[in-house]
Amino acid sequence: MTLVVPDPTRTVPLPLRQQADVRDRWLTQRLLDLLPGLMDRAGIDLWLVVGREGSEDPVLPTLLPATWLSARRLVVLVLHRSDDGVTPVAVSRYPVGQYLPGWSPEEDGDTDDGDERALWAAVRRIVAQADPRRIGIDVSAGCPLADGLSVAEHRLLAGALGDLADRLVSAEDLVVGWLEARLPEEVAALDALARLTDRVLAEVLSPAALVPGLTTAADLAWAVRERLAGLGTPSWFHPGVTVQRAGVPLRPDAGVDLPAVPQDAVLAPGDLVTCDAGLSSLGLATDLQRSVYLLHPGEDAPPAGLRRAWAAGRRAQELTAAALVPGRTGNEVLAAARAATAAEGLPTDVYSHPVGVHGHGAGPAIGRWDDQRGVPGDGDRVLHPGTAFAVELAVRVPVPEWDGQCLRLALEEQVVLTRTGTVPLGRPQRELWTVPPDQL
Repeated sequence: MTLVVPDPTRTVPLPLRQQADVRDRWLTQRLLDLLPGLMDRAGIDLWLVVGREGSEDPVLPTLLPATWLSARRLVVLVLHRSDDGVTPVAVSRYPVGQYLPGWSPEEDGDTDDGDERALWAAVRRIVAQADPRRIGIDVSAGCPLADGLSVAEHRLLAGALGDLADRLVSAEDLVVGWLEARLPEEVAALDALARLTDRVLAEVLSPAALVPGLTTAADLAWAVRERLAGLGTPSWFHPGVTVQRAGVPLRPDAGVDLPAVPQDAVLAPGDLVTCDAGLSSLGLATDLQRSVYLLHPGEDAPPAGLRRAWAAGRRAQELTAAALVPGRTGNEVLAAARAATAAEGLPTDVYSHPVGVHGHGAGPAIGRWDDQRGVPGDGDRVLHPGTAFAVELAVRVPVPEWDGQCLRLALEEQVVLTRTGTVPLGRPQRELWTVPPDQL
């Protein structure tokens, strides 16, 4: 019987069993199609990823079969680059999916259900046979996602390798490349998941969840989280909801003026509500923001000042997306985006980032919300085609109808970088949503 797996670009979320099948197919394809080039680019001949149950390397789940929800006892993945591609070997007490077995307790005559000393000896044998020049391990001072090897595991590994330990180097660049690179099939799934995120936010930022004189920003945040959990696509962070209204000016925080309406304030006509949310499914994450204006009685559209602010934000997004050019660093993109928005008189804070396996993904960082001078380390990473980004920023615009009070309008959309530019993912918010007063 042939299992027909639904196309994840057409139907999300998938049942868990079908998600597992899709993820395992992706893992096989990534090991075959992506990893050889990434290892060559990083100058790594052999990659060792060590996972101990209860002490998980952040990159380990992206390399394990979907049914492995965590490491089991101790597992060492050995990924060797050769002329034939990458040979994946698992040194583990248990079989590990599509990996070649590198050791079994029975072969060593072990009677203790898996002796770690014999396991480490098997790692030594495999590495010595491969005879790599540079052995990558997950240690990094600058990238937390590439710093998953614990001190104890590092000590055990170095002891097992003996003189081969002199060849150990940081696999930081390889880890970042592995986490940020997306297959075309994964990009298609991100597109579908972004659409799902948009749909949930549209449902919550509507009369279905907005109750006059009752609903607060905190209520909306929990409504989004509950809805995503009910779909089997849980939030990877607690949704953020901000409210801005006339008469409540922005307040300074870490040198940045931010919305000051309390989370427990009841929503009212004239409010501008922005929700930041992201879901997890298929081993991928989304990160989007959506805004809605609650119309006053007699209004059929937001005030002209809010419409101009929305147009300014959309234009800043376009300019920032255009600054995403393969070969630039994140800091160069930040400088280009800020120069482009300043040239058009758009006061903009840019804080965009890769998105994929993690919502705040590995790869080039493009500014921070509280620091527009560039990001040391991650901001110096180069943009590569095939990386998905959250184009996240905020514009500051005075609103005449609010007696000149400044509005900080935050926007966030997802795109994928190609060799010729960016392509939107999902269904971008083109217009400021509204809720009529008779529907509140």
